[in-house]
Amino acid sequence: MTPTSTTVDAAAQASIGAAARELHLPTVRSEAARLAEIAIRERQTHLAYLAEVLAAEVDDRTERRRTRRINDAKFPRLKRLADFNVDAVPSIQPATLGSSQPGTTWTPVSRSCCSATPARASPIC
Repeated sequence: MTPTSTTVDAAAQASIGAAARELHLPTVRSEAARLAEIAIRERQTHLAYLAEVLAAEVDDRTERRRTRRINDAKFPRLKRLADFNVDAVPSIQPATLGSSQPGTTWTPVSRSCCSATPARASPIC
């Protein structure tokens, strides 16, 4: 490379960075130089390079959108018995947790196993 081509490449990278910032294309800004080197090595056409850059931007936006939607949905955190910290609740014996076998059916929170009515002292099960 000659000093002139290095200067032109640096100016082109600066121009791409400014345009990508203005157009809100963060992936184009961060990946343009890397993809340009790959395009030169693989002797891609200008259109093939442009297609690669735009595909990278679309893929990145799709991934960010998916992540944002999952976070916005506020799904409950997954809880597993293996992740339970026995030290946090000393009143629960580790043997009790060990007796809970995988596949054991648990009653959903919305259903109660027993309910007591004010008229009766004994629970109805």
